[in-house]
Amino acid sequence: MTAQKSFKIIVIFALAMLPFLSFSQEEGSAVKETAEAFNATDMIMHHIGDAHEWHFFGEGDHSYTLPLPVILFTDNGLVTFMSSEFHHDTEGEHIVEKDGMSFVNYHEKIYQLEDGATEVRFDEEHHPVNATTPWDFSITKNVAAMFITVILMLFLFFKLANYHRKNSQAPKGMNNILETLVLFVRDDIAIPQIGEKKYMKFMPFLLTVFFFIWITNLLGLLPGAANVTGNIAVTVSLGLFTLALILINGNKDFWKHTFWMPGIPTFVKPILAIVEVMGLFIKPIALMIRLFANITAGHIIILSLLALIFILESAGVAGISVPFALFITVLELLVAFLQAFIFTMLSALFIGMAVEEHEHH
Repeated sequence: MTAQKSFKIIVIFALAMLPFLSFSQEEGSAVKETAEAFNATDMIMHHIGDAHEWHFFGEGDHSYTLPLPVILFTDNGLVTFMSSEFHHDTEGEHIVEKDGMSFVNYHEKIYQLEDGATEVRFDEEHHPVNATTPWDFSITKNVAAMFITVILMLFLFFKLANYHRKNSQAPKGMNNILETLVLFVRDDIAIPQIGEKKYMKFMPFLLTVFFFIWITNLLGLLPGAANVTGNIAVTVSLGLFTLALILINGNKDFWKHTFWMPGIPTFVKPILAIVEVMGLFIKPIALMIRLFANITAGHIIILSLLALIFILESAGVAGISVPFALFITVLELLVAFLQAFIFTMLSALFIGMAVEEHEHH
């Protein structure tokens, strides 16, 4: 079934549900108090943001969450405790006492209160006036999700390596899928962009980046999962790895064409050198923004469509919003792979530009 036919089916189904929107007036009145308390923006930001505990479903004391380690480095040394001691409070109301120090969780940012303070107070520029911000090395939801991705990658690839160590035949099942993707990264990304002579040096990085982004994106589509690549800190780190490889492996031809390019009038070279140096940093910035924006946008669209049910106070709206949310979710399966491919492809392209050998005449 083509995408166009699938879209038509969703539209026809949505139009067929329109007459049922009116039946929900009494139901909407019954849940009015709950709907008034519903804030779509807070709900969406909560789901796409990082947190010190892994929340699956439910609210307050009836919620199902996985407590995670809170690791803080203060002026008095290292402080550790579990996030469950905050009792799901992110408004800074519950105070945790540890080693004579007081801590509160205010919108997923942990503050150390001054002696005698019972809450965080902020000035007009929203700077805390009675609290400090300790160094936070906590295992947050995104960090825990990355650990899961890494463990899953190690399991899958050690399994594939052990198979090839014991067998000479082509693998089957999951091992066959993994080998196909490895060959895809090698033959369609690394060799064309870097060249047959130098591609092997960068294959570990390219494979790691590709499978890390792809598996993380897929796991992020599960209910209650973490939005890892939708966190700008994660995409910045990935972009910086690519930048480091460009700077470390750039050959003399690359640096010559960056700072003092041949065949260009001398008075123009300083201007072009500034542009080229800016380009070195624009490349990883483009990588990180593209990945961050596409993944975050997909999650926001899905959550916004589902939020329409509560904003309009009508269960009948689900006949329209749920099919469209399902359509976007299926589309996100493609985006999960596409963003991993694009990030890996552009990284290989930038690295290939840095290590390319130029002919000298």
